[in-house]
Amino acid sequence: MSESVTDRSDDRSSGHATDRPDFFARHKDLLERAVAAAGDRDHWSPHPESPSPKVYGVEAADAGEAAFRAHLGTSFKLPGHPQGGTVAVAERSPYGLPLDVEYPRVTPEEAVAAAKAAAPAWRAATPDVRAGIAAEILSRLNAASFEIAHAVHHTTGQPFVMAFQAGGPHAQDRGLEAVAYAWAEQKKLPAVTRWTKPQRKGEPLVMEKTFTPVGRGVNLLIACNTFPTWNGYPGLFAGLVTGNPVVVKPHAGAVLPLAITVRIAREVLTEAGFDPDVVLLAAETADQRTAAELALHPEVRVVDFTGSKEFGNWLEDHARQAVVYTEKAGLNTVVLDSTDDYKGLLRNLAFSLSLYSGQMCTTPQNLLVPRDGITTDQGTRTAAEFAEDLAGALDKLLGDPQRAAGTLGALVNDGVRARLAEAAGLGRAVHPSRTVPHPEYDGATLSTPHVALLDATEDAGTYTREWFGPISFVIATDSTEHSLRLFTETVREHGALTATVHATGEDVLEATRAAAFEAGVHLSENLTGAVFPNQTAAFSDFHGSAANPAASATLTDSAFITGRFDVLQSRRHVAPEAATATEES
Repeated sequence: MSESVTDRSDDRSSGHATDRPDFFARHKDLLERAVAAAGDRDHWSPHPESPSPKVYGVEAADAGEAAFRAHLGTSFKLPGHPQGGTVAVAERSPYGLPLDVEYPRVTPEEAVAAAKAAAPAWRAATPDVRAGIAAEILSRLNAASFEIAHAVHHTTGQPFVMAFQAGGPHAQDRGLEAVAYAWAEQKKLPAVTRWTKPQRKGEPLVMEKTFTPVGRGVNLLIACNTFPTWNGYPGLFAGLVTGNPVVVKPHAGAVLPLAITVRIAREVLTEAGFDPDVVLLAAETADQRTAAELALHPEVRVVDFTGSKEFGNWLEDHARQAVVYTEKAGLNTVVLDSTDDYKGLLRNLAFSLSLYSGQMCTTPQNLLVPRDGITTDQGTRTAAEFAEDLAGALDKLLGDPQRAAGTLGALVNDGVRARLAEAAGLGRAVHPSRTVPHPEYDGATLSTPHVALLDATEDAGTYTREWFGPISFVIATDSTEHSLRLFTETVREHGALTATVHATGEDVLEATRAAAFEAGVHLSENLTGAVFPNQTAAFSDFHGSAANPAASATLTDSAFITGRFDVLQSRRHVAPEAATATEES
């Protein structure tokens, strides 16, 4: 009698009380659809991205904002969470709203000890059980999208609609994508199999063998200031579904979105009969070194990190006891050769440079243009003329204060402001950054992109450095061939998360693809419509590449999953008569 892999793993499932909710049964169809979508790579999302009351209900927006405001000025409650007092992280809304939320104080040793204590039962659960619980967490996160959106909006400075989409449904899509990959990877082998080897004389050798995916240990998630959920959920859910307890260490400037996430995860774990300490929050102030201490703890076996190149490189060099998945940043590059839609090119690039004030790890920084010009449907445009045209497109896009506020958001921290001030003295400023008033928040700092014209030969010291924020350079090169050489060399050495080319000839497109393969970066070609270089879609687009120094992981592929667990085997002899009886039954 044959059984499916799913049936066999369910037979050996959780061992906890049968009156617990069966989250796997509830979400099995969703999980199978997610696995199929990851294989198809077409558009698919179970989480609507529109904050419309027609989608989420007429009361959802007000209820979500009320839930967010109820956190302000309070001590955030995580029932049963290890706690030795509270920590005031001094989150500051870039829009001027005081947050004043305190969080449970837990030392690295306490966090790891609690995670270790919760690990055995979680590790013993099947991939089906863990994936079902993860899917239920994501379902409840989706229901809390407005609460999370306000938390993201007021900790990162993202415009509200962007905070709703990127912090809510798009982040949930990325989380579900990781769940799907983790679930599928663990089910590639049968849970139980019968091994039979014929013998020349006598009965065959018969053995029963089991193959069990076992999590590696404590998974540390070190989140970033700008996209705490979008960048955080892949590691969180990949770690959980592969059987690892997860310690969530938020950036000190953006704790609240992940605190809400941890609260919901712990609620679902408790309902499912597991120790809620499978997911823990490790908040810290900006002057503490909790992340480094946790990352080097011998029981921390997996580290997920999004943030600066400096700390990412430090983790890769020093957290030797762990598998380290980093997403840093680099020199995102645009190669310009020719176009048959010059206005569309300018609109697309202007929006890409302006979105969230360039505070995205995918925002284009280096725009390589032959100094003698590119061929367009409006005639040849030299590098200097292109720079001026781009400045005009930025002014047109951001001329209305309401639209500018909805596109730019607010500057997230003093580091961005300092880089913006420094960049003002570089090259020839063709579009100096200017401050835009916010129509609602007087305390917000909104800055338009700063664009400077540089020379490829004379200014290499400037454009080979990462300038995170609303800072981009039009770099005059000798030719498209020169641009491609610079693109390959700078990305191979310094890394990039995105690359773009504009060219009408297939020969140039093929040459750019070859350069992108050599550099190890994903490529967008001739984007002139409503898809932008700094956006990626879950279940279809890869984000990041371990093929260049900007990251050691891709969101999301199999390599992002398989280092988090080992498949361990057990085997035993089965008497031939018992094997025959089992087969006959």
